[in-house]
Amino acid sequence: MTGKNNPVPGLVAPPVLLVTPAYWDEACKHLTKRDRVLKKLIPRFGEARLQSRGDAFTTLARSIVGQQISVKAAQSVWLRFMALFDNNLHSLVPGSVLALEIEAMRGAGLSARKVEYLRDLAKHFADAAVHEAAWSDMDDEAIIDELVAIRGIGRWTAEMFLIFHLMRPNVMPLDDVGLIKGISLNYFSGEPVSRAEAREVGEAWSPYRSVATWYLWRSLDPLPVEY
Repeated sequence: MTGKNNPVPGLVAPPVLLVTPAYWDEACKHLTKRDRVLKKLIPRFGEARLQSRGDAFTTLARSIVGQQISVKAAQSVWLRFMALFDNNLHSLVPGSVLALEIEAMRGAGLSARKVEYLRDLAKHFADAAVHEAAWSDMDDEAIIDELVAIRGIGRWTAEMFLIFHLMRPNVMPLDDVGLIKGISLNYFSGEPVSRAEAREVGEAWSPYRSVATWYLWRSLDPLPVEY
């Protein structure tokens, strides 16, 4: 299996432009005032911030590639997939994905189902079935409704997209195992936590529940996840 320190020969991850939310510092001030756990947790990670990378189509494609496999395996498959586009992110567009031979996609390590999902994603974008230009004016639930209409994208993936790509500040993904575990360990001494209890804890975090979620993830794994 290919890992971070053992890259696929001849494949290099293309450079990406990282963007950090403008609201981050204000959110941290709000959360440290409102929540005793976050008051201790946030300073542990210094200047670390949520970062958005890539465009919408690339981010969603990457999330599909990484479903149900380890982070290390997902990176290996992603690099092989990108090699089909000569490692050029600018070439990774809906039309170019639809033009790929299915055999070539399978040869990159993608399952038959993920090939179907990626092609459906590309078709939605190519047919303007998602209204990317309008997302800035749409609320979170309206965007989730659009995204879950794409095969292979459920509510959890849509919420990850809201956090990691659109950098929406007030998303609380209650279906996320890491968030529930982070709340259990940090607020309930490791006792199992229900969705209702987790939601109650998160009420104090509004309007910056995405930021609180990000720090609870970091409490479990100091290395931030990237999408």
